[in-house]
Amino acid sequence: MRLTTWNVNGIRNPFGYAPWNTNRTFSSMFDILQSDIVVMQELKIQRKDLRDDMVLIDGWDCYFSLPKAKKGYSGVGIYTRNATCAPIKAEEGVLGVLSPPGATTKFRDLPDAEAIGGYPSVTQIAELGVDPEVLDSEGRCVCLEFPAFVLFGVYSPANSNGLRDDFRYGFLCALDCRIRNLIKAGKNVVLVGDLNVSRDEIDTANGDEERIKAGLSHKEYISTPNRRVFNQMIIGGEVVEPRDEGREDSIMWDIVRECHPDRKGMYTHWEQKINARPGNFGSRIDFVLVSKAMKDWVREANIQEGLMGSDHCPVYSEFNDIVPFQDANGQTTDRHMLDLMNPSGYFKAGTRLKDWSIKNVPVFSGKLLPEFDKRRSIKDMFKRPVNPPPTTSTTNGIADKPAPFDRKTPEATNIHGGSNNNSASQDPATQTSPAPIQSSSSPGVKRKASETPAPKGVKRQKSNGQSTQVKLTANKGQQSLKGFFAAKTAPSPTKPADTNTVASDSAAANGHQDVVTNAIPTDAPTFMDFPNRPSTPKKEQDHNHHTSPHSINDDKTSIVSPTKPDPPPPPSPSAYSTDGSVHDPIAAKDSWTRLMSKPAAPLCEHGEPCKTMLTKKKGENQGRSFFMCARPLGPSGAKEKNSQWRCATFHWCSDFKK
Repeated sequence: MRLTTWNVNGIRNPFGYAPWNTNRTFSSMFDILQSDIVVMQELKIQRKDLRDDMVLIDGWDCYFSLPKAKKGYSGVGIYTRNATCAPIKAEEGVLGVLSPPGATTKFRDLPDAEAIGGYPSVTQIAELGVDPEVLDSEGRCVCLEFPAFVLFGVYSPANSNGLRDDFRYGFLCALDCRIRNLIKAGKNVVLVGDLNVSRDEIDTANGDEERIKAGLSHKEYISTPNRRVFNQMIIGGEVVEPRDEGREDSIMWDIVRECHPDRKGMYTHWEQKINARPGNFGSRIDFVLVSKAMKDWVREANIQEGLMGSDHCPVYSEFNDIVPFQDANGQTTDRHMLDLMNPSGYFKAGTRLKDWSIKNVPVFSGKLLPEFDKRRSIKDMFKRPVNPPPTTSTTNGIADKPAPFDRKTPEATNIHGGSNNNSASQDPATQTSPAPIQSSSSPGVKRKASETPAPKGVKRQKSNGQSTQVKLTANKGQQSLKGFFAAKTAPSPTKPADTNTVASDSAAANGHQDVVTNAIPTDAPTFMDFPNRPSTPKKEQDHNHHTSPHSINDDKTSIVSPTKPDPPPPPSPSAYSTDGSVHDPIAAKDSWTRLMSKPAAPLCEHGEPCKTMLTKKKGENQGRSFFMCARPLGPSGAKEKNSQWRCATFHWCSDFKK
């Protein structure tokens, strides 16, 4: 079981970098992270900006806390893999003053069976000094409860040059109060996210220099209000005595630092304005904290500084398969992690007993939002619906099955539509007398509808002495774009063949003569195939279409067969080409490719293709494109020669020639 937290600096921002830009889907991103729970911060979207590919992810559930007022600001989202974990409760905010979607009751006012609990009291909220509605409405916290622990995914307010220090301090105090209340209630807690505070000088690249420039001693540095609240929460955090009231005990492990206690340069955030990441000039402000009883649950915890896509890097923690768990009665037993990460009855000893269902997710799930509820994913749209089996009527317990169509059945080939079955030849034992016809005027008797309608006979054709012309199939013309580029060749004329169609043996069985018709094959050239064919005089047409009827015994029906038309003359090459030239599609394709393709980028001093940039600075060159070295700037912040960093290569795109 792996849990990953990542400040993505915009929910779609990672897709502009490798390896996320290969597939550009969230499911592929989660597979690369190899995580079962993914907590994202700083989504920078509002609820109206959510799209299907963010919410309707096959095999994943999602929960969002998005800002209610500010646009493109903050935002937290948690994705859970349905195959391994399913929360039993979900909430938004730290103080519980918001309401579930479509409801008016606040989270903190819900019944105990539906609420996560641990909410700060009215007195504790008043001591924060901030508006509780504003604190929970900025999209900074999502809280999920599993049977194993309560998960907080948070995005703490930044320093903002000291403009919101009071709000930032109030948020950290509210978070500390809520977590302590839950631990007192006997629940395990996991806190992950961007807390925007560092523990000590080791967690900042220039911590000592900043402290000296500010004229602070070490004790004063670790005693700043936000850092003091944070260190009093962490086990092993350095705190100047005496500790604050209500924070006498440390309750959380900084599990990444516990796995790497002496590692320097373990930073999770780098300033983009000075391109500080290549030189690893950053700070560690993204954490995975677990409650005191969960330290032995963790198998491994680390940062993934090699994964690009944001000014932060992912931080993960991996849990053991079997963990010691203390139940409500105080008894500690070894339990499988899958049993503890799903509702009761879903898993037993790591084996699934019940499938995940959308009906069992908390009401705060993103898939239950009105704009996404009862919606299908893109993959489901292409699945063929399962048609129900056809219903059959039964009589005396025996299903009536329709008889298969037999092409050799005499009734199907008789041109008169009559039956060839002779009633005299039938076995008398199998003959049944018709039922007596009941009068519809008889009282109390209803007429029954016929279950099987009587077969209709073939309609006779009127014999008026006129010939029947056979319709010629029209040329369908060009069927694809490929035919436009193909070289035109004159087809060789084919002589129409005679096809004698003989009626079936059923006509002979009834004493009728065989009917012979002269038909034109479908592959014979038609009049539309030869546009230059001379027209035939009307008298000649009348002579060619003269036919004589053939009588069939005493029947008055006559079947007329047209005479075979004369073969048309072969078409001339001028019908297809005026100058005899042939269009070469390969040459045309090469010409269009050279005309429409982008010019190849020049090479920089490293022998690598340059990247294209656009001038945004106001002036005479605003809007002009230019080529420059694609490598990042070095730690010096200037272009360098004969180094691995960005060189001084520069070309205006308009001046560069291939």
